[in-house]
Amino acid sequence: MARQTRQRILDTALRMFNQQGEPNVTTNHIADELEISPGNLYYHFRNKDDIIEQLFQRYEERMDTALVSPDSRLRDLEDIWLQLHLVFECIWEYRFLYRDLVDILSRNRRLRLRFARILKRAADGASSGMKGLVQAGVMRASAAEVEATATNILVIATFWMNYASVRGDKDEDEAIRSGIVQVMMLLSPLLRDAERVHLNTLTQAYLR
Repeated sequence: MARQTRQRILDTALRMFNQQGEPNVTTNHIADELEISPGNLYYHFRNKDDIIEQLFQRYEERMDTALVSPDSRLRDLEDIWLQLHLVFECIWEYRFLYRDLVDILSRNRRLRLRFARILKRAADGASSGMKGLVQAGVMRASAAEVEATATNILVIATFWMNYASVRGDKDEDEAIRSGIVQVMMLLSPLLRDAERVHLNTLTQAYLR
């Protein structure tokens, strides 16, 4: 029963943070939504930052899974596309972290270090994937171009949901699809002609 209550608190807090923004939700709001006493909530979590840390752990575990890359072969465009989809789905599910990223990380040094680790792993993965495309003859890019593109991918992925929200996108599927296409278009100028045509075909089918 206690485990179920703890899980309900986390699930409700995540939903409310995503809908209303983390700064606008208090522990009392969460308790009221669950129809439990604040004391019951504090039995499970010390304060709101404790709830955020537990949600971050769930986010971190899911993102680590999304960033796993095949190690037995070189990646192709479909591999990169699928991985982006997993990453963007994770970002959407925990979008409150990204909406209020600077504020949340400025309050908690541990989370700041853990988020930096995720960014580094994502950057290394993006670089590795592009180097694989170069090695396979699919892409033409210098080492500097690979690293700059990896950084651009990270910037877009990190802030895309904020951009989509400001732009007025309400639909989860639309926001995720448009973000993935935007990232893939960063690769397009570096691809050889046949792969650019292939990417264009994938994009058209994906957006239908």
